[in-house]
Amino acid sequence: MGGFFGAASKRDVCIDVYFGVDFHSHLGTKRAGMIAHHPEQGFQRDIHSIENTPFRTKFESFLDKAKGTTVIGCISDADPQPLMVKSHLGLFALTTVGVINNQDEIIERYLADCGQQFMAMSNGAVNQTELVAAIINKEDDLVSGLRHAQEIIEGSMTMLLMTDQGEIFAARDRLGRLPVIIGKDDDGYCVTFESFVYHKLGYEDEYELGPNEIVRITKDGYETVREAGEDMKICAFLWTYYGYPNSTYEGTNVEVMRYRNGEIMAQDEMDDGTMPDVDYVAGIPDSGLPHAIGYSTRSGKTFARPFVKYTPTWSRSFMPSNQAVRNHVAKMKQVPVPELIDGKKLLFVDDSIVRGTQMRETVDFLYGLGAKEVHMRSACPPIMYGCKYLNFSSSKSEMELIARQVIDKLEGDAGLEHIEEYADARTERGKCLLKSICEEMGFDSLRYASLQGHLEAIGIDPSKVCTYCWNGKE
Repeated sequence: MGGFFGAASKRDVCIDVYFGVDFHSHLGTKRAGMIAHHPEQGFQRDIHSIENTPFRTKFESFLDKAKGTTVIGCISDADPQPLMVKSHLGLFALTTVGVINNQDEIIERYLADCGQQFMAMSNGAVNQTELVAAIINKEDDLVSGLRHAQEIIEGSMTMLLMTDQGEIFAARDRLGRLPVIIGKDDDGYCVTFESFVYHKLGYEDEYELGPNEIVRITKDGYETVREAGEDMKICAFLWTYYGYPNSTYEGTNVEVMRYRNGEIMAQDEMDDGTMPDVDYVAGIPDSGLPHAIGYSTRSGKTFARPFVKYTPTWSRSFMPSNQAVRNHVAKMKQVPVPELIDGKKLLFVDDSIVRGTQMRETVDFLYGLGAKEVHMRSACPPIMYGCKYLNFSSSKSEMELIARQVIDKLEGDAGLEHIEEYADARTERGKCLLKSICEEMGFDSLRYASLQGHLEAIGIDPSKVCTYCWNGKE
């Protein structure tokens, strides 16, 4: 996915953006960049790969030499950025987060209509941020250009644009799938995804952009230059997995939602009499832990940590580019507490079950250490569709999803007509899905959070939450 942090201030804010971007490292693992602008030094830019090195170590030297009263930076799981762009609209810096599903169509239109050319990367693809810049430059001013990008891009696109005039334009994507939040301190303003980030830097909550809204930010204040739209489809996975525990979106804190979600899951099992008798309830580290705490609290089952993750050197197991290395790193990170595993009946809660590869290895690991039973709970419904808005999953095909694989084995293409039934544990097809995954993965039992319960835990109007990956509804 990705994240960004920007600031406009009366003082040098390079260090604020340095730490602000670093605190978005949970949102991306491939590339990162910073661009600073100072009235005397002009623009300064640095972009690095962070696939095998933390953000901080790559940008310490930039921090030593850079100066800027307006600065933006990003963590990206996609193309190198932020980019510097010179056009009839002036010189500006741009960073983006999102997915352009009609990219080929837009490129062809620009190539045909105005002879636009794009720098191709080694794989022949066009840098997404460069394409957005071309869209912006089709208009007569920056705000119109940002509006044009919001309107013609199919998918989602959240943008941060910085000029040499001490201003930053923040544009939230058309349906607000990601949050954009403004903070304030005595010297100026910042803009970011995660509210906890600027709290640590001494900023206070100031304003949360609405869907499709564009705001101009300077050291002296901010103003809305495009009003927010009525419709919103914020990504539910921000609360389920991606969001940092301290952050709050649309008034709902991530950690609080996860506790509540675990409680609802446990209550559902208690109501229908399916809760197993276990020694411990545990969470798959790290994002599964709060869901498990909620489950343990409501069920009365003892919470424990039968294994912990060793993360100082490999903070995210999918950082290496090689799948075999990723799997091995995931295995190396699991450090057991044998006294809490041997001879014990365990129930684990994970944030989600996507492909199931690492889950299968985790179960083998637990049984290899003498676990008597391993029960698995997913803190969200079965994932049936690949995300086409934010790319939260790296799956290249929906047939990589464990739920879709099982449905295909059970019914082939005919199963596609019954996905809604398979996602509901109360139906015969839903029970069959659970049984089949248990057999394949080695669980003693499996339950998913219900869609209704999950939305209840989030606690905002369900019509404003994107649930595409679970039910395919846009």
